[in-house]
Amino acid sequence: MNLKLEKSTLRSTVLAITGSKSETNRLILLKALYPEIEILNCSNSDDSEVMLKALDLVTSNDIYVPLHVDIHHAGTAMRFLTAFFAIQEGREVVLTGSSRMKERPIKILVEALKQLGAEIEYLEQEGFPPLKIKGKSLIQDKISLPANVSSQYISALLLIAPKLKNGLALNLEGEITSVPYIKMTLALLNELGVKTSFVGNTITVGHAERVGLHQFAPLESVFQLTVESDWSSASYWYSLVALSEVGTTITLSSYKKNSLQGDVVLANIYQDFGVETFFNNDNTNTITISKVKNCQLSTVNYQLRNSPDIAQTIAVTCFGLGIACDLFGLHTLKIKETDRLEALKIELTKLGAKIAVTEDSLHLESSNSINENVSIKTYQDHRMAMAFAPLALKVPIVIQDAEVVSKSYPMFWEDLQKTGIKIIEN
Repeated sequence: MNLKLEKSTLRSTVLAITGSKSETNRLILLKALYPEIEILNCSNSDDSEVMLKALDLVTSNDIYVPLHVDIHHAGTAMRFLTAFFAIQEGREVVLTGSSRMKERPIKILVEALKQLGAEIEYLEQEGFPPLKIKGKSLIQDKISLPANVSSQYISALLLIAPKLKNGLALNLEGEITSVPYIKMTLALLNELGVKTSFVGNTITVGHAERVGLHQFAPLESVFQLTVESDWSSASYWYSLVALSEVGTTITLSSYKKNSLQGDVVLANIYQDFGVETFFNNDNTNTITISKVKNCQLSTVNYQLRNSPDIAQTIAVTCFGLGIACDLFGLHTLKIKETDRLEALKIELTKLGAKIAVTEDSLHLESSNSINENVSIKTYQDHRMAMAFAPLALKVPIVIQDAEVVSKSYPMFWEDLQKTGIKIIEN
């Protein structure tokens, strides 16, 4: 499905944003390990649905029935489930995904699990899915791996660590990438009562037979956790407000000022574009984002090592505002749903941008015009579709394969229409 977004004016509105995909997926895995957890405000993303369906297979099938689990495009599910199935003693699983998933490396995580004693083999290309995993009890409790890899590799190991007999001591070698996502995982474990520490480049997680409840509490007791709404999803509304007239506001729920999510840096970054964030102190957990002034800058420079998922949104915002930007710390974007750096270069160039990318950075020159009615290819990547949508405030634009947004934000187009953006099937 291709959608044409006609040039529109944004109107102030109130939107409810689904729970954070990052938090939800971590808690879904922890609930599979500790059934006494109850999760509120779950993400309704495809990624989270895939995780739930895969784990439902585990509970609905005898341990001796071999499973075939297809997680399609869900990279988080591939990483988290690889670790989860590795500790399901007696369970045999083939874990696979889409053709793109079979191109996304997983060797670092697999080798780390093997250091712990896991039994995993590659069924096609060495270092890539699909995987055949034979679950077993993992005895080792100390491993090392490079620190500059996807934080999801690290979080996958941390999430299963409380179930390891002796816990886990993880040594990260080199400069650490996406620290907020690692801290999110540890904070969720702490909230469940699991002891952790993160000192220097060493992370330790203690063993926990049960979580969140006193050891003498009845087994049927439930420990509730509420997922904060997704800051990555909020980024597109920040972009829309930044490209709007002064005085435009959008109110979003539910968000916390002391968020665990790395993408909360949006609130600071978008101040450069004249957008202020107001945390409403009325027990609603809403934020109001408001265009209070026009951007006075000609160029911006951001290190996004800890929040690479908002790079696409920022690049498109800068292009829409006609300002230059230099974005760094983007090496993990090469192995996402698509090579996001190359995809940004191709699509922004079609719109008239002058842009260059390296292995870990993006460099956009200032411009004063945008080509109209350009058809944006989304490369099976939800963030490509949503990041380019705000340009409808400047020119008519076509988004190809628009349904891809369901991976993280299924209601995005409906919410966009609520703000006054005119959308027709093309």
